[in-house]
Amino acid sequence: MTISSSLNASVAGLAANATRLAAISDNIANSSTYGYKRAVTDFHSMVIETGTGTYSAGGVRTTNTRLIDQRGALVSTSSATDLAVRGRGMLPVTTEASVNVDNGDHPMMLTTTGSFSTDDRGYLTTSSGLILMGWPANTDGTIPTYPRDTADGLEPVKINTNQFAGEATTYVDLAVNLPATSTDSSAIGETEELSVEYFDNLGKSESLTIEFVPIVPASGSSNSWTMVVRDSASANAIVGEYNLTFDDTRGAGGTLKSVTPVTGGAYDGTDGYISLNVNGGPMALNLGILGTSGGLTQLSDAFQPVSVSKNGTPVGNMTSIEVDANGFVSAAFDIGITRVIYQIPLVDVSNINGLESLDYQSYRPTPDSGSFFLWDAGDGPTGDIVAYAREESSTDVAGELTELIQTQRAYSSNAKVIQTVALSLAELTSLPVEMVS
Repeated sequence: MTISSSLNASVAGLAANATRLAAISDNIANSSTYGYKRAVTDFHSMVIETGTGTYSAGGVRTTNTRLIDQRGALVSTSSATDLAVRGRGMLPVTTEASVNVDNGDHPMMLTTTGSFSTDDRGYLTTSSGLILMGWPANTDGTIPTYPRDTADGLEPVKINTNQFAGEATTYVDLAVNLPATSTDSSAIGETEELSVEYFDNLGKSESLTIEFVPIVPASGSSNSWTMVVRDSASANAIVGEYNLTFDDTRGAGGTLKSVTPVTGGAYDGTDGYISLNVNGGPMALNLGILGTSGGLTQLSDAFQPVSVSKNGTPVGNMTSIEVDANGFVSAAFDIGITRVIYQIPLVDVSNINGLESLDYQSYRPTPDSGSFFLWDAGDGPTGDIVAYAREESSTDVAGELTELIQTQRAYSSNAKVIQTVALSLAELTSLPVEMVS
């Protein structure tokens, strides 16, 4: 019985070391595979008791573990959509096959790095068919509130490279000097005019025509003007009329003293804006705060538009996309604007080594990995996302070769034990029958 258990234990040793050899072979084979996580084989002894005075070899068994929590070094690349996670957390991806079915069911898988590029349909896909997933943004670039303990809000990231974008003008800041001499009793009352371009909700160019009409008194100086604003998108209809009065006291001379609406929105003295109801929505026009030198002034004898600043852009073409450290995917346009179109969260699980390993360095949550949570990159326990980067294999070739030598010697030793047991059994069978009995 004892000799037979020796044979069984050595056979188990051969199988165990063969398993370890397979793991080492896999690690070495994938030493240049981006995102590969090395596998390890652990040995566990088996103890079998048969009673006092005898010993039965139990042998050995193995368990295999993939060390997903071990991260490889990051290396730089030339592609903006080569992504790697720096720190804790994983990128959510799904399979190309599930997207092709187009039934709305996209199983969430995880990876720590990927070289993504747009396919013929615009999806950010790796060469192995993993599609990046994220939360889609609203049209204004804000991210809605999505549940963080489920993947239901995630969608395959799709980039429409032929899309256009523009921003409507919502405010205009004026810095204009009006001639003080125009409000003297001797003035001829010449109207000053200023045209300001703006962009409507469809990206079309429109204009505000602003007329400054001086109020000429019978004597002295009125220091007062009537401002009339017309909108080209409304057939040059008047969208606002205001009476402006300027201060003529020492120290405050030339600054706005009062703004009185005749038609149009009220003047806000806290920020200096009036609200104009142009065609397509309200627009804020900044005249300046009372008593300050910014905005409208009345000095000297010259009409001078000092500066006109505004937001809004015409329609432009998308030129590139970028992913920042917090996972926001932004599209850049040739008109100089960027717009957030997706946010890529980082997925964190309780036991990362409990994930199920799949092809192409991807993983799937299991009961052993525990519940998952979708974090904003750079928030909570997670790290951030690095663009223009890939994660190298976590395999240490020198260490694997050392273990390879150890495994080979252990395998040879187990084979030697089997050989010794075989010789012992041969000696036993060669004994005379009466001696054996």
